[in-house]
Amino acid sequence: MALKDILPGKLGFGAAPLGNMFRDIPEAEARATVEAAWNDGIRYYDNAPFYGAGLAEIRMGAALADKPRGDFVISTKVGRIILDEIEDVSARDLGEKGDVFKYGRPNKIVNDYSEEAAYRSIEDSLKRLKTDHIDIAWVHDIAQDFYGDEWLAMFEQARRGAFKALDRMRDEGVIKAWGLGVNRVEPIELLLDLEGPRPDGFLLAGRYSLLDHDRALQRVMPKVAERGLGIVVGGPYSSGALVGGPNFEYAPATPAILAKVAAIKAIADRHGISMKAAGLQFALANPAVAAVIPGASRPGRIAEDRAALDEAVPVEFWRELRDAGLVNPAAPLPVTG
Repeated sequence: MALKDILPGKLGFGAAPLGNMFRDIPEAEARATVEAAWNDGIRYYDNAPFYGAGLAEIRMGAALADKPRGDFVISTKVGRIILDEIEDVSARDLGEKGDVFKYGRPNKIVNDYSEEAAYRSIEDSLKRLKTDHIDIAWVHDIAQDFYGDEWLAMFEQARRGAFKALDRMRDEGVIKAWGLGVNRVEPIELLLDLEGPRPDGFLLAGRYSLLDHDRALQRVMPKVAERGLGIVVGGPYSSGALVGGPNFEYAPATPAILAKVAAIKAIADRHGISMKAAGLQFALANPAVAAVIPGASRPGRIAEDRAALDEAVPVEFWRELRDAGLVNPAAPLPVTG
């Protein structure tokens, strides 16, 4: 089933912060954040076992337990099994994601993209999420940022294992759709070129944002649109860099990135629009994009995201960005303001 037929609206909820991403989020604040999303009308929630070693799924499951299950869509990920066994969190090798979830649960995380692990991962997620079904399953992080030179070997394990399992689950109605959930364009390119697997779409984090979209625009978006698949855009604010934060891609932003942010902000300020509106509306202007899922760690962020989606942005703003060379000339831009 096409992602656009499954997803209820253009704005979803990225649950990574619920796994204590970057900070120890109090239980009440995590619960209030999910409640704020629900009260705002958001009905698509994306999660993963990796987010705090199951913590984000547990928190989201508790927060949504009293909501009618037919009224919302859940996506989660496969590729990581969370064990009952405890490990030294500081000794985890998480590639570029280093200390992102050091405040999460200390349960041992095992990377496993086999067929058997895909089934086990879905079963475990169902328990943590307190639900009887998952709508969309993404194969998580089979890319360079996590596995370095080993990423192709991990991709091959998924090709022989998880991809087949998820095709079968989708055909049997256990899930409605599957694809990759990655922070890099290359694994999506690779999967689109394979003849066997039949993915329904992709969650692409950080690679189709105002600050970084060239490669996705050239290599992935046209193929996805051509095949009638869809992209869910994660990280539309580039780890917060676009909205004035210090990080880009889980690490301190470089001077070049900070300069680009300043140049975009100068134009945004001149037109009286918010950087969040620029980021969200840019991503959604591409016809391949089915939804965008900013991560929210505080209840107040939800209202900001909704306001950004609804904000009137003059077409002159987009023209100015293009004329200044701040967006790719081929990038689709919103035409109404």
